[in-house]
Amino acid sequence: MFGLILEFLAESAVIVIAGTFLVRYSDLLGERLKMGRSLAGLLLLAIATSLPELLVGCHASLLGAVDLAVGDLLGSSLFNLLILAILDLATRTRGRMLNRTVSAHALSAVTSILLTGLVLMFILLDVDWSFYGVGAGSFAIAVAYLFSLRLVFFDQQFSRQQETDEFEEAVEEMSLPRALTGYLLATGAIFLAAPRLAQTSDALALETGLGGTIVGTILVALVTSLPEATTTFSALRLGMTDMAIGNILGSNTFNMVIMIGLDLSYGSPILSSVTSVHAITAASVMLITCVATQGMLYRVEQRIWLIEPDAFLMILLVLGALGLVVSLGGVA
Repeated sequence: MFGLILEFLAESAVIVIAGTFLVRYSDLLGERLKMGRSLAGLLLLAIATSLPELLVGCHASLLGAVDLAVGDLLGSSLFNLLILAILDLATRTRGRMLNRTVSAHALSAVTSILLTGLVLMFILLDVDWSFYGVGAGSFAIAVAYLFSLRLVFFDQQFSRQQETDEFEEAVEEMSLPRALTGYLLATGAIFLAAPRLAQTSDALALETGLGGTIVGTILVALVTSLPEATTTFSALRLGMTDMAIGNILGSNTFNMVIMIGLDLSYGSPILSSVTSVHAITAASVMLITCVATQGMLYRVEQRIWLIEPDAFLMILLVLGALGLVVSLGGVA
């Protein structure tokens, strides 16, 4: 048991460190390739922040650990919202992060709710129809994502215009070969560590008796969300509030798209094979994202604690959702 825990921590450290560098180099690479911040954010940055979830989830699906794979994606979305709320509290001295000045991100939030709602629906429907291994739920997610992509693109384009000159100067210091080398090295490290992390997590779930749902939703999801936390914190330190919020909401949206990869790895519709506990996680992600969206659009700065939409309420809801997963996951 102790050896498994040490192995889990070591592999987690590789994922976190490599993921943090991957996010940094992806943005720099996008600038050097003249893609523009919007396109780089939607492609390179989205891939970078979601690569740990993608690789861990796909390898877990290959092992047949479906609850671990789906729990990682939904749990990661929960932890991303927790990160957003905590950083909101940390930036109170410089103004609220969840306020009307970033209301353009409400579109990204609604897209996240839409895709998570489709995941929830197909978990409850338990439809096993598939086409070349891709289930009906994943097809619906892909179609919804493609229709939303244009809207999200323009939303992110608006957000990227708010970045500071300080970050522009930092970009100029790195050459294209160096950015590309860093991007490839960080990607390679995650490719090596992610399969091992999935295997260790599956073994840890069996050894502890906690099950794949709890281990995936809490332990693995926490690890794969740490690169987002580091990136978001770094963006806030540079004054790039829009980029920080866009990173969290965009990552939650892309997490749901990864369900297509899980279907292909598993060979059949994965949403019809998982326990119903994941429906609680999906519903919680939708609920808390709604609270975050209200916080963006609500104009009053002085808010009543836990009654009006605020970071404290988001934190309480995330902790409550995790408590439900633990209590119900142990008997699922």
